[in-house]
Amino acid sequence: MKNCNFKTAKWCFATRRIDQNLAGGLCHDFSQTKPGDLILGRVTSIGNHRRIQLPEGRPSTLYPGDLVVLPCGARYAPDQFEGFAEIDEQCSDMLAGGGCIGRMVQRNERIKPPTRIQPLGRITSKDGTVLNTRDFALAKPITTSQIPVICVVGTSMNSGKTTATAALAHGLTKAGWQAAVLKGTGTGAFGDYNAYTDTGASYVADFTDAGMVTTYKEPLHRIVEGIDTLLSEAETRDCNIAVMELADGIFQQETAAILATPSARSRFSKYLFACSDAVAAAGGVAELERNGIRPIALTGMLSCSPMTVNEAQIATGVQVLTKGQLLDPAYANTLAARTLMGRSALAA
Repeated sequence: MKNCNFKTAKWCFATRRIDQNLAGGLCHDFSQTKPGDLILGRVTSIGNHRRIQLPEGRPSTLYPGDLVVLPCGARYAPDQFEGFAEIDEQCSDMLAGGGCIGRMVQRNERIKPPTRIQPLGRITSKDGTVLNTRDFALAKPITTSQIPVICVVGTSMNSGKTTATAALAHGLTKAGWQAAVLKGTGTGAFGDYNAYTDTGASYVADFTDAGMVTTYKEPLHRIVEGIDTLLSEAETRDCNIAVMELADGIFQQETAAILATPSARSRFSKYLFACSDAVAAAGGVAELERNGIRPIALTGMLSCSPMTVNEAQIATGVQVLTKGQLLDPAYANTLAARTLMGRSALAA
């Protein structure tokens, strides 16, 4: 494509750290595509994703013929798609509204097939270097941060993790903490990011700030490096506590690897566990305990029902906290105090 005006394309949310003025050309060799490479494409058909999430935090309706800029990436979302970071130059799949193009390998039968994109090229700078999200990441930390971290994990997508993360971050902020609210794993999207921003927390970031459009299929050391980068940046900005959400459920391969690896989970001081019912609570708590993790509290969808709360607390012996309680500065402050104690024990 000659004389392409890249600014006429719809750039996705996952490209928000990239200076669009650097786009100067296209590389048509897709055989060397790496996760994070920026792909210019043309929408050929509308499927599951009818809109693209823009860097400024609003959705834009997609039409056949639209030019879009999406990073190549994999995706793991049991409610939607599993896809790999592979580009078919004839036609590829839009795997996420926040920005991710690749090859779908399977999908939830309740949703439509993916929106299809014809790749036009990998975007390069004027000197021919392919632009990649990794090149625009925050600087890697020199030392490991000491900030206390409450890690929010759950049974699955839609178990209430993001709601709990945002509520606790707001409660901590109201209690006077300089809170950072972060997402350590997942696929780039503005939904969680915007929810975090609305809490009034001192610092908001996710793995895209560490250069990854998605953490699915990334090696564990790369993900942990990204988590360290976010925590270090939060500490640099004078935050004194962090709440970090890990995507999907505790059996998702990257989340499971983090929780099973002592050196990786050492970043976290305490855990909140979000789940939908008492059975999920009992099974999840037992699974976490296999890795030496005892949640500081249960939360999520089960907290909406007093009867389910009672069942879960009897089955697990772990307190259940509602969204309202997490929003309460007094409850949030109590969790923070327990977290600081846990961090001191880990340091010792």
